[in-house]
Amino acid sequence: MGTDTLAISSGRMFRYALGSLLLLAGTALLVAHGLAWLDLEPRILRALQGGSICALGTALGAVPVLVIRRMPVTLSDTLLGFGAGVMLAATAFSLIVPGIAAAESLGLSPWGASGLISFGIMLGAFGLYLVDRKVSGASPEMLVGTPDKPVIPPRIWLFVFAIIAHNIPEGMAVGVSAGGGMPEADSLAMGIALQDVPEGLVIALVLAGAGMSRVKAFMIGAASGLVEPVFAVLCAWLVSLAEVLLPLGLALAAGAMLLVVTHEVIPESRRNGHEKLASLGLCTGFCLMMVMDTALG
Repeated sequence: MGTDTLAISSGRMFRYALGSLLLLAGTALLVAHGLAWLDLEPRILRALQGGSICALGTALGAVPVLVIRRMPVTLSDTLLGFGAGVMLAATAFSLIVPGIAAAESLGLSPWGASGLISFGIMLGAFGLYLVDRKVSGASPEMLVGTPDKPVIPPRIWLFVFAIIAHNIPEGMAVGVSAGGGMPEADSLAMGIALQDVPEGLVIALVLAGAGMSRVKAFMIGAASGLVEPVFAVLCAWLVSLAEVLLPLGLALAAGAMLLVVTHEVIPESRRNGHEKLASLGLCTGFCLMMVMDTALG
């Protein structure tokens, strides 16, 4: 009887996963057609498209939680390292280098351009640091919920919120690049979407492993990327208002992403003692994003 019940449950979860994939595919097609009908300024539309691709990557990553109970820790750490490598390469080749070039195009000397980008990087990192402190200081009672529901430890919610919060600078990066009409915008969006896939899976698996239903964990994991198109459009609109905001916006996004990688992603990938696999994943992600940026940019 137990085996039959397990088989039925597995079959149901497989159908959920297949249905979710079809739903995401249909949603992507509807969004693509809907965006074509919107009368948006081309750069704003490009930012919305890039942010939507990133959100779709997160949602796709959350789908496997419907059919698997847990992911091997070694694979999780490797994927986290891979995401860190992608974000580091995106920060360097899609944000900092183009930001310096954009600052120099405004008439700044190499010293002045580097100084402006350095200021923006520090400001972006400090701003996200303040956000991280605010999230870390949240009330445990607010994060856990009521006793009649499965209790999710506060540290689990904080980890999830940290990942969602670092989706904000990713959306900023896509929006600033698209709003500035930069050729790297498309490769940057593709690279961020690629590293968002394991993020969506990690969020969903962490919540499911803490006792949340797999369907609800999938929904939260899939929805965690929705902040990216919102901030992509917002930053593209801001950059379109003034040309001088382009290098500063790129630097702010770069600083925020650097803090996320060094403060959250890399330490988490090494927390379980799989430093070598995490480092290998980081190098692989870095090289892949570098190639993508060179080929697609």
